Amino acid sequence: MAWGMICAMPLRRLVKRLGHKAWFAKMNKAIVPLDKGLAKITGGRVVALGLVPSLRIVTIGKKSGVERLQPLAYVPDGDNIILIGSNWGGPKHPGWSYNLIANPQAKVCIKGKWRNVTAKLAKGDERAALWAKALEIWPAYATYEKRASNRQIRVFYLT
Repeated sequence: MAWGMICAMPLRRLVKRLGHKAWFAKMNKAIVPLDKGLAKITGGRVVALGLVPSLRIVTIGKKSGVERLQPLAYVPDGDNIILIGSNWGGPKHPGWSYNLIANPQAKVCIKGKWRNVTAKLAKGDERAALWAKALEIWPAYATYEKRASNRQIRVFYLT
């Protein structure tokens, strides 16, 4: 195991604990631009400081038709991807989720490699199963779900 991965393990556990804190979610205004900059500098090989599985997604704007780039945490599921539209537990769905519903064709970059994907909004039993997998990777989603009590957090399955 690489030294960087060994050092990241305690930090990863700390970040998972902090993910439940309301103040941590409020830091998204600083974290997201930092994430975008880090991804740009490293060609997409490092996102979220490598602490959680992360990708960059390019969606087509629902209203504008313009490509939109967003760094996101994801849950690997074999060759497929689970995305959670938590918006840190905020009252509104994240913009990228509206874009995926309007146009499910997207591109993702994982560790510097781009590929085309098709997104599907999960519902019912499928959503429940994907949600359970997501909680294994990022337990704070349960906290975000409580904060977002006025909406059901969207779960997407990308193939």
